[in-house]
Amino acid sequence: MLRGLYTAVSGMYASQRKTEMLSNNMANAQTPGYKADQAYSRAFPEMLLDRMDPSGMIQSRRIGSLHTGVYVQEVIPRFIQGDLRQTDRPTDLAVSDRGNGAVLFSIEQNGQVKYTRNGRFTVDPSGFLTTESGYYVLDENSNRIRVNSSQFHVDGEGRIIENGVQGARLRLAVSENPDTLLKEGDGLYRTENGALLPMAENGTYEISQGFIEGSNVDLARSMTDMLASYRAFEANQKVLQAYDKSLDKAVNEIGRLNG
Repeated sequence: MLRGLYTAVSGMYASQRKTEMLSNNMANAQTPGYKADQAYSRAFPEMLLDRMDPSGMIQSRRIGSLHTGVYVQEVIPRFIQGDLRQTDRPTDLAVSDRGNGAVLFSIEQNGQVKYTRNGRFTVDPSGFLTTESGYYVLDENSNRIRVNSSQFHVDGEGRIIENGVQGARLRLAVSENPDTLLKEGDGLYRTENGALLPMAENGTYEISQGFIEGSNVDLARSMTDMLASYRAFEANQKVLQAYDKSLDKAVNEIGRLNG
């Protein structure tokens, strides 16, 4: 009976984690470049049950198997292209994938290179191109990009042109397996070992100036999944309550009769 309690509790915990993940997705439905998280659940290993005689020896008669619950194995972002939204702001940039893998902007955060799909940039008082959170946008040499004003032009391959003169070129990195990227706050990602992602080849992406990539959160699907997660939580909760009532009777009624 106690094993059943653990199974019900593990189901409740897995449903709670999935609900929290879906709530975060829905809260970021309007965040530029946001990639919706998706949870992968896995069952704990099954246990084989055998009948034991009073001496404690296992008899040859096998009762069967027992499932020991479920858990959320991992939560990874879903790298699917979001819709492009026109803003007409020259500092807004959107990257569209044209090949395999995911192409991302390279960002400097506290001296470390991170990656993002959120191209809502701005120019700080010192003339550096930064994210809205103040992190520096990097060029192909991993240097900070400085511009003379916010009125610059960016071509489809990420080259910044001011007054007809080509300046820096954005460092567009590519991840052939974006599922391995680790998600951080402010829409940033990093590699597991801190290694630099390689530069994306020309023709595998296109930069659109005056656009931002929208979130790829599907609100209708997220709401449906959240309702299903709620129902699963409630079902496991009722199982837990049934076990609790059975234990209460075993302790307070059966035990009293035996006494």
